Amino acid sequence: MRLTIYFLTLSLFVCVKVYGQTRTITGRVINENLKTLPEVRIQNLDTVVLGTTDKEGRFEIEISPTTDELLTSWIGMEWKTIQLPAQCNQLDIILMYHGSYDFMLARRVDRLRKKRFKKLPELHLAAYEKGLFTTKQPCYGHEFVPIKEELNEIKRKRRTKTP
Repeated sequence: MRLTIYFLTLSLFVCVKVYGQTRTITGRVINENLKTLPEVRIQNLDTVVLGTTDKEGRFEIEISPTTDELLTSWIGMEWKTIQLPAQCNQLDIILMYHGSYDFMLARRVDRLRKKRFKKLPELHLAAYEKGLFTTKQPCYGHEFVPIKEELNEIKRKRRTKTP
């Protein structure tokens, strides 16, 4: 009898300790044309794949409570880093197309990308009205990251390779 009570008490403490070790994040991923994206990778910042989207662009992943940033990637789209608040469990994500910007200055490329980035809140609302998203505005944070330095580095490498 004493042994049974001991194991019940121990299992109670183990269950309380284990509960809350993960949190479930659900959502949907679309592109700038409001089309769903299948097989989008959702990763942590160490690029460990946490999950992928289905044919309809929906996903459900489990992450640790300490995870505060996620990375999404798909072929032909810009990688997106999402700052995830503790109370945000529903992610509706719009990925921007990644294009080739031949014969353009890095400043111009960043200006064009930033212009598209500023339209994301309007696209999010349009996706909500169309029934693709469940929230009117995203609960997560994301910021524009210029690629000027990356493009300038590629330019410097090309100059040094030519004889």
